[in-house]
Amino acid sequence: MIFVAEIGLNHNGNMGLLFELIKQSSHAGADIAKFQLGWRSGEGEINNLGFEEIDLILKCCEYHKIEPMFSIFNKKALELAEKFNFNYFKIASRTVIDEPDLVKTIINYGKKTFISLGMWEKSEKPFAYRDNVNYLWCKSKYPSLPWDLEKFPKKFVNKDFDGYSDHSIGIEIALMAIMRGATIIEKHFTLDKSDTTIRDHALSATPSEFLELVKIGRNIKKNLDLGI
Repeated sequence: MIFVAEIGLNHNGNMGLLFELIKQSSHAGADIAKFQLGWRSGEGEINNLGFEEIDLILKCCEYHKIEPMFSIFNKKALELAEKFNFNYFKIASRTVIDEPDLVKTIINYGKKTFISLGMWEKSEKPFAYRDNVNYLWCKSKYPSLPWDLEKFPKKFVNKDFDGYSDHSIGIEIALMAIMRGATIIEKHFTLDKSDTTIRDHALSATPSEFLELVKIGRNIKKNLDLGI
């Protein structure tokens, strides 16, 4: 099982808060802390991350023993990412649609790449199967309410969907995904769900919720592996 704490823009442009989110996501059992490059990233915007900020993020992740991962939204973001030696890449749903050639370039690096398909409506996958690619089922609605998830997979299988990128409120849907075979869970992460700086706080898991998700989820996976 891989659990990804999607910090995203929940740092509100505050680097001190960002570092606390990294610390708490590690304490909550996340394997990966995820950030975004190239989204709302202009001068004066909430997610304006440059070389120095990324370098500090990587140092903080190393200190707290959690793997960093970045969603890459455009060519400029990729050029910045190339200055570092990332082990993982994430492709957001909108990037699959808006920047397919960029996605192909990232896949060709051979690094583990998670691709969300929240906006992909075709039955076939958008890119040729590669060992380093994992597709995540996703609903690109924030938040995704229960009645928005009617197409939620009955079973997660290799070469179809390996995992689930969750925008629902609570942890129940993510746990359902694990019970149905998902081995990768991405869930937004916050310290305060009442924060209205951006919409993502409300659909995120707090540290205690994320820890519960990890503990229960790993036990479910153990039982599934036993054939129960």
